Amino acid sequence: MASHGISRGSGPLERSEEARHKELQQINEYRDLVDLVNTKIAEKQYTIEVLGLVTKLLNENPEYYTIWNHRRRVLDSLVSAEGSQQPQDELLQADLQLTFALLRKFPKCYWIWNHRNWLLQQGEALMGAEAARKLWSGELQLINKMLHADSRNFHAWSYRRFVLSQLERLTPAEAESATGDTSRSLAESEFEYTTRMIKTNLSNFSAWHNRSQLIPQLLHERNANPKVRRSFLDSELSLICEAINTDPFDQSIWFYHQYLLSILSPSCPPNQAVVYDLTNGERQRYYEHEMDYIREILEDETDCKWIYEALLRLAEASLDVDAGTGSVTTKDMRSWLGELKRLDPLRRGRWDDLERRLNV
Repeated sequence: MASHGISRGSGPLERSEEARHKELQQINEYRDLVDLVNTKIAEKQYTIEVLGLVTKLLNENPEYYTIWNHRRRVLDSLVSAEGSQQPQDELLQADLQLTFALLRKFPKCYWIWNHRNWLLQQGEALMGAEAARKLWSGELQLINKMLHADSRNFHAWSYRRFVLSQLERLTPAEAESATGDTSRSLAESEFEYTTRMIKTNLSNFSAWHNRSQLIPQLLHERNANPKVRRSFLDSELSLICEAINTDPFDQSIWFYHQYLLSILSPSCPPNQAVVYDLTNGERQRYYEHEMDYIREILEDETDCKWIYEALLRLAEASLDVDAGTGSVTTKDMRSWLGELKRLDPLRRGRWDDLERRLNV
């Protein structure tokens, strides 16, 4: 068997006695370090020396979230202490450097990202809004580097949304004093960023998700009228159809297609809708257009389960708005369900439930 293209081999590798002894020694040293750090924290020895021990421990195991809490206690004490050996900003900058180095080795460790968030919030409290905005701007550059290395790192995408919210929060005060404009949003630039990232890699779940989250805000800020909103919806459907044609087996594409269908639904919440005044007749025309296009793809990709699932989803949506159009037959739906059960037997219960829901 192989994982991510790497063979697992025929069995566990035999280790020499020397290797086992070395591993046991490392384990004992690690446990001793954990005990030492916990003892000093329990004794409230919040010193630079203890901070160094914590650093050593986190380099060994950044997933040990309790130690990150210890680190914050030590830093809090050092930053607030009078006559501290190091200036407050130097302590925070040193920790930012530490977490950056750790993120390069452990880019998907929640606790490192959490600690950076805490550091920047501390920096804002100490240095004020203007300096804090520079820190958050620098953080955005860091995230760009992280996503350049791994464009699908959902930790970085999630953190990116948080950083942008902080930049937007800090921008209005400066903008108001300079231009009187307090509505500076980064939605436009972020939407363009998702476009670039998607064109680089269609399989980027996080980029597609980020795009969906930006759309309501984007259209609101553009003061988009009904005509503009319809044009925008058409462009997004065109984009996803092009992506489906490129790689119909890519799951992330179908998730975004499902999102676009959800905003067409009459039950879509108003704050998520792209077009507010769609009639059921217009919805049906959208559904039929999508169904025709996907059926064309099916002619060449009969073993793609995502196609059958999308067709059934469109059939269900069509029945919700107009059950009498005849664009989808019971025979069609039974055939698609049969293919899903063949291609994805492990989810047989899900397909049986869908069969009951569609009453076919």
